Amino acid sequence: MSFDHPKYFLNMRGINCLCLILLILIFAHGSRSLAGSNSLPMIRSGELHYARIPREYWRDRLAKARALGLNTVSTYAFWNLHEPFPNQFNFTNNADVEDFCRLAQHEGLQVILRPGPYVCGEWDLGGLPWWLLKDPSVRLRSTDPRFLRPFQEYTQELGRRLAPLQVTRGGPIILIQLENEYDSYGADEQYYASLATVLKDAGFDVPFFTTDMSWSLKKNQAEIMRSIGFSRNPAKEFSKLREVEPNSLFFCSEFYTGWYDTWGRRPMFSAGTSNFIPDLSWMLQKNASFNLYMLHGGTSFGFSSGSNDRPFRPHLTSYDYHALISESGSLTAAYERVRNLLTGETNLNLSPLGLSKPSIKIPLVECSDVSIVTNNLPKANRQPRPMPMEYFDQPHGFILYRSRLPAGDSDTLAIAEVHDYAVVVVDGQKIGSLDRVRNESRLELPRREHEAIIDIYVEAMGHASFGDLARDRKGITQKVQLVKDRHIQDLTDWEIFNFPLFDEDLKKLKFQHRKTDLPAFYAGRFNLSDTGDTFLDMRTWGKGLVWVNGHNLGRFWNVGPQQTLYCPGPWLKKGGNEIVVFDLIGPETPAVQGLAEPILNQVNYYADGRLHRKNETISLASIQATFSGFFNPGAQWQTARFPEVKGRYFCLEAVE
Repeated sequence: MSFDHPKYFLNMRGINCLCLILLILIFAHGSRSLAGSNSLPMIRSGELHYARIPREYWRDRLAKARALGLNTVSTYAFWNLHEPFPNQFNFTNNADVEDFCRLAQHEGLQVILRPGPYVCGEWDLGGLPWWLLKDPSVRLRSTDPRFLRPFQEYTQELGRRLAPLQVTRGGPIILIQLENEYDSYGADEQYYASLATVLKDAGFDVPFFTTDMSWSLKKNQAEIMRSIGFSRNPAKEFSKLREVEPNSLFFCSEFYTGWYDTWGRRPMFSAGTSNFIPDLSWMLQKNASFNLYMLHGGTSFGFSSGSNDRPFRPHLTSYDYHALISESGSLTAAYERVRNLLTGETNLNLSPLGLSKPSIKIPLVECSDVSIVTNNLPKANRQPRPMPMEYFDQPHGFILYRSRLPAGDSDTLAIAEVHDYAVVVVDGQKIGSLDRVRNESRLELPRREHEAIIDIYVEAMGHASFGDLARDRKGITQKVQLVKDRHIQDLTDWEIFNFPLFDEDLKKLKFQHRKTDLPAFYAGRFNLSDTGDTFLDMRTWGKGLVWVNGHNLGRFWNVGPQQTLYCPGPWLKKGGNEIVVFDLIGPETPAVQGLAEPILNQVNYYADGRLHRKNETISLASIQATFSGFFNPGAQWQTARFPEVKGRYFCLEAVE
């Protein structure tokens, strides 16, 4: 059975009464009847997240989903987007999920809603609100009332807006996912039951389902439909699902078309890869339901990108995902191949695709106005020891810790722990940096003739979205010590300055013309005769964030592989525009230009100049490697053979 059959497809332009009755019969009987049946109306879905797409482009992306041959779109509803502070709800602008669902229905698409509470999605804290971290004793993703009660309050707000849009009431929402990949995290069956109760109480009555990987699947007694995520070999994956749930349906709720990337590592795939086509064809032949993850990744604007924990790997701002539709909405070769496949398999009469507005170039913009952080200090919080930013009601941005160093010989600064990147300054002189990605926690301090002021700037790179979420508070999480031989001295009496980088914080900045190598804000202005999407080239900058006309485009970091930031055309203006850059490290050249194409595959391991001998300055930017290669996947011993070469120095680097 296909939802595209005129008897079964729900269309906002006119709902046939028989169609509505049939859909209610299919979906209103609850999860057990659906999970126990032998067939499921075939869902051909694609994942795209409204929060990662400028609202002005929602209809364009949805139209491209329909034109691909899909009948459904799937989206997360990020709790922390909709409740950024306790009991302060946001469903406006890019958070207007109700309007997104209505637009999907207008385009002839059904909606799979994934409200969590935890969703992962390479999103900050996996979609959980940062303020849950203020109490270390709260057990996240559990039946702890201190976790479930806030989720219940949020879900009531969500239900007021989205419960009327379920298919049982004439809307587009056909399924709701509980949690996300919980089997790989916990085993409390009461947790699923509690979440189901919370959602039902909020008015949700369409079937619920779960998503897990086949390797983590556990049997459970909860009357919830099971689905799995995978990238290859659907026959094998579905057979594993049937081993755990004999009556399970063939539903791949995450069929991976690409993968995400993290800072400092080579990209996982080339753009628009299409090596998943044979497996998609198999699922079509078997009438298996699927959800392409991602159909269109988009962008983790602002502070929304997350990270993996243990080891710590922060995610890029770009969530291009090497998906069928690129970050800026262009169609890849894989899109065309899937479109042809779905056309052949389903005999759909697909609508023609509209042409996207071309990207524009922006000439070099000088950012000559500078505002040093220490010239914009807010009121200090005084504490005997450093504390994470969440304890000061700071959700993101950066935080400055200031104390005094005693006079004395050179010693070692030891920080437990840096979350996530720190720049250390002593009496106005930059000493060095510490990077959590590299598991760095110690830095040598120079000899001091007199007592000195130490400033430690710490940037938050995104709360862990996968791994041990509860431990990922930002800033300095424990203590700072001076170490000399066997003598250890705790540094106490701290002034702590919070920089959450809200809109009002930027408006208070005091700019002047000057140069500095300390953490600072830079501003520039440019005029446009026409607008369009562009990609800001950040290759001459260090590490930080960019705002254009007040819109936070997200994080940049010269280690790559992302070297540009996507700036949507609707966020630009004809005439005057303003750009503000915060750089923690400092730029080589404080200027920005807009490119017509993104740079998402340029890794620069030597960007910060720290991979060399002590006290040696070296630049490898123009050096050609004599030899490079790849190790095979796995933990087994391997041999690397190099050609015969002559040289003075030998450097061997193994990069994951």
